[in-house]
Order: sequence, then structure tokens, then C-alpha cells
Amino acid sequence: MDTQTIENLDIIVDSARDFAEKYIRPHVMEWDEDSTFPNDLFKKLGDHGFLGVLVPEEYGGFGLGYQEYVSIIVEIAKVCGSIGLSVAAHNSLCSNHILQFANEEQKQKYLPRLASGEWLGAWGLTEPNTGSDAGRMQCVATKDGDHYVINGSKNFITHGKSGDVVVLIARTGEPLDSRGMTAFIIDKGTPGFRPGRVENKLGMRASETAELIFENCRVHESQVIGEVGEGFIQALKILDGGRISIAALSLGIAKGAMEASLKYAQERHQFGKPISSFQAISFKLADMATKIEASELLTRKAAKMKNAGEKTTKISAMAKYMASETAVEVSTDAVQIFGGYGYTKEYPVEKYFRDAKLCTIGEGTSEIQKLVISRELTRK
Repeated sequence: MDTQTIENLDIIVDSARDFAEKYIRPHVMEWDEDSTFPNDLFKKLGDHGFLGVLVPEEYGGFGLGYQEYVSIIVEIAKVCGSIGLSVAAHNSLCSNHILQFANEEQKQKYLPRLASGEWLGAWGLTEPNTGSDAGRMQCVATKDGDHYVINGSKNFITHGKSGDVVVLIARTGEPLDSRGMTAFIIDKGTPGFRPGRVENKLGMRASETAELIFENCRVHESQVIGEVGEGFIQALKILDGGRISIAALSLGIAKGAMEASLKYAQERHQFGKPISSFQAISFKLADMATKIEASELLTRKAAKMKNAGEKTTKISAMAKYMASETAVEVSTDAVQIFGGYGYTKEYPVEKYFRDAKLCTIGEGTSEIQKLVISRELTRK
């Protein structure tokens, strides 16, 4: 952990925890049951600085580092994985892409509004037929004078309907050319750009996931982020940081499930004693705690390296892989500890169980993380 951030972390953790308890916990199941995306909550998140965590103060953000950012995501996800996911996507994908690669004019225009919560951000890479195989994307941007005409679609996009601005990766060259894709900033309401179907998901139901549809959408060349052809290269770098976000999200879900399980195991009595005294239960709790500790150490190491400006491809993939699989394992054991009650919506662990699974899929599946790790290990 970064020693320079330790003093800040207690304040940040308390602030995020208090916010989650006051504004999120009372509505968790209501939002989940109805698949309600709470737009008004994100205005409050912006007011409290949680939507501009990594954005420098000169652009209206808090200018914090990845240790503080991880702590915020963890505390929110302990209460609701859906809201943790949306906060992570807004900060680490849309806003961070603009922060890292946009020109000064673009930063001045977009970052203050994103950091304040006035605007909500989305990030579009995935397509119906090209998830991990992004090199074959079919959303195409064709040059036409000083504009690009975009046709195609994206799916599984967080805030695809409610987002006010999207960072879009579209193909401007040949398929499979790593320099054949370009990033664009596209405002909501641009002619030819509209949201499509909102997904009805197993978990993370209060985090909006929708299609983006482009039909002869004309975007001025001034909306290109960085250089033409650099979109995929930019996206891979953004995903390195994004995987730290998902690791933090996974960690929060796992901690929430663990805390609920420990409390229940100490309160629930069978055969005249708390079930936490039985080896079958106590060993599950021990495994939970150990896996969570290991996941947090990896995540914090990745955050430390990111703060130091070091390459985090391997460690980010390791943290995301370890923490996401831990979230699934811990939440599964949590349901088992609760027994029949764990399978009902009256208790919190069934939601952790449903939410956790997405963490092993989004921003690169566990299989993709192992591929990234192995390639980094064998790279000369």
C-alpha cells in the first residue's frame, strides 16, 4: 500500500461507507427487483466527488490516486454491486479515457461535467459478435470530408441509454489491424446515434446495460480522441486500469458477503450453539477471509504500481482474475452458510451471489485474464 495515501484512506473509507449506508442501502432491493437505474443517485455521487475520483482538480475532480479509488469502489460494492459497477465504469472507462488521451480542449469540455455528475459517461467497445475478439469489430467510421460517418452497434454497454456522452471505439481501417480502430467522443442526441435494448440481467440489475446503435451518425473530426488508428491501443491501456476497478468491485462484493455470513453464523444457533462453532462453517469462513486477503493484496499492489506510472498489464489481470473468482466462491459459500434462507431475497447473500458472476466476465473473462497473464510471463 502507498504510505502517502494511508492518512487519506480512513477519511475516504468513512465517507464512502457513510454515503452507501445513507443513500444506497435503503433502496438496494427495490432497485434490483425493478431493474431501476437510479439517475438521481448519480447526481449525489457527483456532489460527493465519487464520479471524479481520478480527475485532477483543474478539471473539477478530486485528483486522488488508485488506492483511494479502490477504497471507494470497495465500500460502495459492499452495499450494492450494481452501483459499484456503474461508479467504476464512469470513472475508469469513460472519464479516464478522456483524461488519458484527449486533447486539452476536449478535457476542458467534458471532464468537469463528468466529474460533477452533471453528465454520465459510457464506453463502447463490445459488439454482438466481437466480445474478446475486438479486432473484428463491425462498427465502422468512414471519413467524409471533415466528418466521420459511423454505422454499426455496440452491446453490453454500461449507461448505454442514460449516458450523456460515450467514448466509442470504431473501426477506421482494416479488420485485425491493431491500428485500424479510432476512439471518438459522441454526445447524447447526436443525429444517427440512439440507445437500443436495455438488457434484463441475472445480477447487477440496477446498473444499466444497453445497446448503442449508429445509423449514418456524422461526427466531426474534432471528436477524435488522440490520433486516428490509436483507438484499440488506447483501449487496451484503459482496460489495464479498468481491471483494477473490477478487482475492487469484486473485493467489495466478497467482503459484503463475508461480513453478512460472519454475522449470521454467530447469531444462528443449531444444536444449542452458534453455527460458527461448527468446523464445517468455521472452515468456510476461514477460506473466505484468506481468499479476500490475498485478493486485496494483489489489488492494492496493482493500485500502487498504477499510481507509480508502472506497466500494470500483468498485475491488473492477476488482481481481476483472483478477486473476481474469489467473489464468486465467497458468495457461493455465503449462500451455503445461510442455508435455505440464503436462497431467499429476505437475506442479502443471494444478491451478492448473482452480482458476483459478472465480475468474472466483464472487462475480459477469467479465461482472457489467464491469456493476458501467460503472454506477459512469456514475453521477452
